[in-house]
Amino acid sequence: MQFVIIGGDAAGMSAASRAKRNQPDLKVTVFEQSQDVSYSACGMPYNIADPDRKINDLVVRSAQAFREKQNIDVKLGHRVTSIDPKTKKIVGQKIGGEDFYFDYDKLLIATGASPIIPDLPGFELPGVMVLKSLEDGRNIKEKIQEARKVIILGMGYVGLEMAEALRARKIEVDMIKKRPRLLPWLSPALAEVVEKELVAHGVGLYPGHEVKSIEKKNSGLKVACEGLILEGDMVLVAIGIRPNSQLAENAGLALGPSRSIAVDRVLKTSDHNIYAAGDCADAFHVVSEQRVWIPLALRANRSGWAVADNIAGLNTELQGIAGTAVFKVFDLEVARTGLTADEAREAGFDPEEMTITGRSRAHAHPGSSQIHVTITGDRLSGRLLGVQLVGKEGVAHRIDAPAVALHSRMTVEEFYQTDLAYAPPFSPVWDPMLTAANQLLKKL
Repeated sequence: MQFVIIGGDAAGMSAASRAKRNQPDLKVTVFEQSQDVSYSACGMPYNIADPDRKINDLVVRSAQAFREKQNIDVKLGHRVTSIDPKTKKIVGQKIGGEDFYFDYDKLLIATGASPIIPDLPGFELPGVMVLKSLEDGRNIKEKIQEARKVIILGMGYVGLEMAEALRARKIEVDMIKKRPRLLPWLSPALAEVVEKELVAHGVGLYPGHEVKSIEKKNSGLKVACEGLILEGDMVLVAIGIRPNSQLAENAGLALGPSRSIAVDRVLKTSDHNIYAAGDCADAFHVVSEQRVWIPLALRANRSGWAVADNIAGLNTELQGIAGTAVFKVFDLEVARTGLTADEAREAGFDPEEMTITGRSRAHAHPGSSQIHVTITGDRLSGRLLGVQLVGKEGVAHRIDAPAVALHSRMTVEEFYQTDLAYAPPFSPVWDPMLTAANQLLKKL
C-alpha cells in the first residue's frame, strides 16, 4: 500500500513515523514544499529572544534522518497543487518548475495553516514579516540584529510571545490591533492583568486601531491608522492564521468551521481514502460536542498518530479537544481550557461565571503571588464549562486539572470535590481552583 502525506511538520511526520512502526513494509512518501520538516514551531519566539542560539536548534529530526533511519521517502521542495480523488493521484511542482505526479492508496492532508496577511497597501514591502515557518524564524532573527523598534500587528499568542522576545533583545515594541480589547477570549479582569504586565515592560499598546497601510519611511517603515501613525524598522504581522484547505476544497472535500477540512473522529474526510490532520483540520469540542477549529500542537501530533493507526486497521478514535492552551507573557503565565461564557452561550448553554483572586502558595509561605481565576459553569446542568488562569507561577500545570474535568464531563460540584495536592510551597490548603469552584457553586 502506498501511503502519501502532504505536509512534513507535526501531523505529517508523526503520521509517517508511526505508520512505519505499525507497518514496516508500508511505502510512506511525504511531500513538503519547504526545506524543513519536523521542527518546534512553538519554540521560535524563545529562540529568537536568544542571539546565541541557532534557529536550527529547533529541528527535531532532519529529512535525511527520516530517510535513513525509517525508510520514509521525504521529498523536500515539492508543492502539491491538486488532488484527484477519482484516480487517487496528486499533482504538483518541484522547486524550479518541473511537474510531478504520484499515485496513492491512502492520503493524508497535513498542510497546516498560513498567516493572515491583509490585502492592503504596503504589506508586500521588505521588512513586513510573519512568523509561521522555520524560514520565517530565520529571516526575523537576521532582520532584528539591526532593528531598534518593531511594530507588531495583532495581540494574540504569537504577537505577545514575540513582544517578550524582542524586549529581551532590547528592541522597542509597539502593538496594534483592530478590536478594542486585548485577548477578547480572556475575561476583562484577567485581560487587565496581562495588559499591565505588557505596559510595565515597556510595550506600547494601541488597541482599537485599524491599519490602513504600511509605507516605506527612510530606512524604516510607517504604519498608518486613522488617527495614529507608528514608525519602526520592522513590522511583524501576527493577526491570526487560516487553515490551508484549498487543496481539499478543490478536490471536493467537505469543509468545517473557518473553512478547515471536516474530519470524523478517525480523522477521515468526506472521501474514505483521504485523511486530514493538524492545523488544516477541524475537531470535535469535548464540552459543546460541536465541530471547532482550534489549531494546537498536541492535537496535531495526536491526530497524526491516529491516522497512522487507522490506515493500519487499529480503529483509533479521538475523543476531541478542550482547547487547552498556555503561553507566557514576560513574568505571567496565561492559560485556558474549555469555553468562555460567550462561547458557551453560542453553544446552547446557560452560562454563569465567577472571577476570584487567590494565592499560588500558602498565605505565610515566602514567594507567594496572586493567581487570577475565571471559571464558567452551566446553570441548568451544573456542568463545568471552562476555566481561565493568569498568574506569575503555578498556572501552566494547574490548568490541566480542569482540562481533565472537562474531558470527564464533571459538574462544578464534582470538580469542587476533587482531591487536589497541597503543600505550602505549592498551594494554599484550598487551592484557587477549588475556591473558584466553590464561589461559582453559590451563584449556580
